[in-house]
Amino acid sequence: MNRTDERGVLVDLGQERPQLPAKARNMSPIVPRASIHGRALVAVVAIMTFLASMTTGTVLLVSASAAEWQSEVASEITIQVRPQTGRDLDRDTAAVTEAMRAQPGIVEVRPFSRDESGKLLEPWLGTGLSMDDLPVPRMIIARVQPGTPLDLGALRARVTQVAPSASVDDHRAWIERMRSMTNATVLAGLGILALVIIATIISVSFATRGAMAANRPIVEVLHFVGAGDRYIANRFLRHFLRLGLEGGVIGGGAAMLVFGFSESIAGWFSGTPVGDQFAALLGTFSLRPSGYVVLAVQAVLIGAITAVASRQTLFATLNDID
Repeated sequence: MNRTDERGVLVDLGQERPQLPAKARNMSPIVPRASIHGRALVAVVAIMTFLASMTTGTVLLVSASAAEWQSEVASEITIQVRPQTGRDLDRDTAAVTEAMRAQPGIVEVRPFSRDESGKLLEPWLGTGLSMDDLPVPRMIIARVQPGTPLDLGALRARVTQVAPSASVDDHRAWIERMRSMTNATVLAGLGILALVIIATIISVSFATRGAMAANRPIVEVLHFVGAGDRYIANRFLRHFLRLGLEGGVIGGGAAMLVFGFSESIAGWFSGTPVGDQFAALLGTFSLRPSGYVVLAVQAVLIGAITAVASRQTLFATLNDID
């Protein structure tokens, strides 16, 4: 091979051709692995995955707690015996208790005494009040054997027969409200997840266009020397799939750590009004093993969504180059 030196004379190099190792020829990928666009995309995907995982985990906690509440409340019947002129309240309470114990399917009946019924009103009326001056009804809690159907109409008739001022509540209205609240929470969680996915797709699209713009000369050379769109797109697809999975693992792992330590953190606030309210709403703050599986699958799906979004943007950009 000949070359021209500074004086314009052709110099014969003979067999002295530059030789490169096979590995060195592939050391420079089309898309730089440590570019600013890549680091920014990993951060965005990690943040989005963390928010999505926190939303999903919270929805799972609320759904599990609501299911426990509904199961517990559905297994109980509350009988309220109100004071009535000319009748003995204690005698009516004892009669209703015996009638409930004789009812098939009732496994436990617990009548509340006058003092216990008064303590139920302390959160609203305070302490130190004389229950003798107030027409405080007596409460009776009956636990139903799971899976046992009850004829509530016949049960109400039997109870009112022994105590006309008694009323029976099977909590159906409360359970329906709880079910509606749970469904609304799940829908809200799905809405937030949809927004997170949309924001992730938009971020990936901008990052892909930025990477294509930074590497446009290389892409144009590859394109015009015969490299097909699929060949070029696959190089970018692998790059963005790796970035998406990296961000998904970081965000999903951080969310799992938060839920893993949430039970210990909740213990710090145990006994406080805030801690009691959150415990009543979310239970023990601990996810079931299936919940962690859901979070892991979600992190992988967000990484896959990142790759699919980048692929669609890549083909659109390559069509513009054409």
